[in-house]
Amino acid sequence: MRLLIVNPNTSAGVTARIDAAAQAVARPGDRFTTLSAASGPALIVTEDDARAATEGVLAAVAAHRDPVDGIVLASFGDTGAAEVRAARPGLPVVGIAEAAFEAVRRADAAFAIVTFAPEVAPPLHRKAEEHGVAHRLIRIASPPTPLGHDPAEVAERLFDPLLELCRDCAAEGAAKIVLGGGPLAGLAPRLEARCGVPVIDGTQAAIAAIRAARVRRSRA
Repeated sequence: MRLLIVNPNTSAGVTARIDAAAQAVARPGDRFTTLSAASGPALIVTEDDARAATEGVLAAVAAHRDPVDGIVLASFGDTGAAEVRAARPGLPVVGIAEAAFEAVRRADAAFAIVTFAPEVAPPLHRKAEEHGVAHRLIRIASPPTPLGHDPAEVAERLFDPLLELCRDCAAEGAAKIVLGGGPLAGLAPRLEARCGVPVIDGTQAAIAAIRAARVRRSRA
């Protein structure tokens, strides 16, 4: 399976984390190419950031000439999803929020979102509402202080506080935990092993969704 994975943020370090998370679930014969948006903010927080990032996402997709079987958009705003679908009709395009919340929907249980900074909580709640799972969301949890680190460093710098938040959410009744944001890519297995409930990595969930859709099409 050939996938183009685009980080709508321009942080090269976050893109490297996303690529590592993707490669961790690659199967023999898979080829995953992970790119940053061609232009835009290092980290998408506001609506203005998202609009600027969409242009960079479209440019990155247009510049990639190799054939692919699907595209993953690895920001929790699913930034540029509608525009990329319009530009590449017939090609599966999956955002990481879309994929993560679909996994929650299938579980039909309460869940929490754990993220890295309080300023990204309102957009995450709006995405949960957009995808029809807000009624199952018991909490969006983040460290209390605004983001003060390079986005590429937050996963490691904040690992211990993020683990405590995951444990708290599990104790409060979350049957699943969604990691909110590309900067947390790759942390799910480490957190899940120590908090006792499934932790969803959006990039890996998006890859699984495209893989499952391909299987369904081949059977049909």
